[in-house]
Amino acid sequence: MSSTRPGKVSTSRASKFTFRPHIFGDLKGYKAKQFFADLSSGVTVGIVALPLAMAFAIASGVKPEAGIITAIIAGFLISVFGGSRVQIGGPAGAFIVVVYGIIERYGLANLLIATMLAGVLLFMMGFFRLGSLIRYIPVAVVIGFTNGIAVLIALSQLKSFMGIQVEHMPADFFGQISRLWEFRASFDPTSFALGVVSLLVLFTWPRLYTAPGGKVRTWRKILALLPSPIIVLALGTIAASSFGLPVATIGSQFGELPRSLPGFAAPDFSWNSVKQLFAPTITIALLCAIESLLCARVADTITAERHDPNQELMGQGIANLVVPFFGGIPATGTIARTVTNIRSGAASPISGVIHCLTLLAIVLIAAPLASDIPLASLAAILLHVAYNMGEWHEFAKLRQFRPSYRTIMMATFLLTVIFDLTVAVEVGLVLACLFFIYRVTTLTRVERIAPAELASLASVHVPTNVAVYRVFGSLFFGAVSKIEQALDPAVKPPAVLVLELHQMIQLDSTGLDALESMQRTLAKSGASMILCNLNEQPASLIERSGFGQRLGAGNLFNNLPDALARAAQLADPR
Repeated sequence: MSSTRPGKVSTSRASKFTFRPHIFGDLKGYKAKQFFADLSSGVTVGIVALPLAMAFAIASGVKPEAGIITAIIAGFLISVFGGSRVQIGGPAGAFIVVVYGIIERYGLANLLIATMLAGVLLFMMGFFRLGSLIRYIPVAVVIGFTNGIAVLIALSQLKSFMGIQVEHMPADFFGQISRLWEFRASFDPTSFALGVVSLLVLFTWPRLYTAPGGKVRTWRKILALLPSPIIVLALGTIAASSFGLPVATIGSQFGELPRSLPGFAAPDFSWNSVKQLFAPTITIALLCAIESLLCARVADTITAERHDPNQELMGQGIANLVVPFFGGIPATGTIARTVTNIRSGAASPISGVIHCLTLLAIVLIAAPLASDIPLASLAAILLHVAYNMGEWHEFAKLRQFRPSYRTIMMATFLLTVIFDLTVAVEVGLVLACLFFIYRVTTLTRVERIAPAELASLASVHVPTNVAVYRVFGSLFFGAVSKIEQALDPAVKPPAVLVLELHQMIQLDSTGLDALESMQRTLAKSGASMILCNLNEQPASLIERSGFGQRLGAGNLFNNLPDALARAAQLADPR
């Protein structure tokens, strides 16, 4: 019978591929009470998702129906094949800047191809069980690019919010600012006023049910249950159509929304295009993986449950592979809709399926009503999303953290805003690695043991030509210079060099090479090296490399007193 250590996962089990969506387990013993809870939460989230899906699509440079299609099809597939019980998938604010930039540079057809390729990559990440690796991305990098994306979302909405007439907006930060300033004369006070009122409603509506004295009035509580984005769309549409406000609407900009789902159609595919889409594919896959798994972790915190990150990646991969065939854009887990789903009482992934069916019913029945929705109100919704998306308080807390944390976060933030997400994450990760190496290096110490201490440890006299050092921390490529200082080329080497390694927790191949080089240097002068108190990982590497055999079993000890006795014998063989 094989066994594994407590807290460990056996290698065979960990490496075994499994495809088991969360919905499979939840459907066992599924009861009517759970269905009604899912029905209520699914309808609520579907209503909340409608304005967000349209707003995200428009801001991304595609038609509003592309956002709705993504929310319906991708949302359905994520709920059915994902690894979380309550995750709601669909178009997300984090993708606005990425999608807009890809369309600007490569075109819509290539965006669809890049999304499909990203779907394949996401599925393979889950297949090879790489879901847990996302947790290794430092929080400073995550906060940096999240805040940077929030700034870019807000900037992209100023055009519609202020009614500025710009036919084409560039994708880069400075280009957008320049274009807005260039067309500032077209500022529309009516659109701006409508946008400001919409923004005020978004911030104040959730607090409507609380009376001044802290009492809860029934009618206010009922109204406050309605999602604020829906209220903003309803009030903005009524105001624009009833008073004939001269503002841009979905109908005037994009025409009437279709009352059915589009048919299956493959985008134009060529290998020449694929060769150019490596960076966009990586960007979409990386952002989708980060956003969906962060969202699932937030959901786990609220529900006290645990998602399957690898299954979640496979579900996200299937969704992003399929949805481009219907004209959809990249999809991922969405924190706002997932939290709404949880707060509304979701019991299983069926809630996510019902949210998609709710959106589909709205498209089939009420699509023409969306033509009168003002773009200024949609812009206000996205400004509200950007505000809630950013973790602005982290800037105020920067002084509490180390300079390394500040550097990583600010570099990632600025690079996201000025360049793009891929560069920002790459540089953020490189900086995090460099600072980590520096930090571990500073924790690694090599200290010589004083003769007085040696006298108390050894049962024999230790000659003065024996040098004994303790190594603390990790002996890796960033810290080998510290161990090399034990042998000064300008000074005659000791007859015996003893290294006490009880507090050396890790040894890499570069550290091992340094030890072997020191041993060869000592051997040339007729001196010896002794190692003692090796921990499991260094001992394993030394044994596997053959260095233990070359050093000799007589020069490896489990305790320092025995090592000192051997050293005294080698230094003075009389």
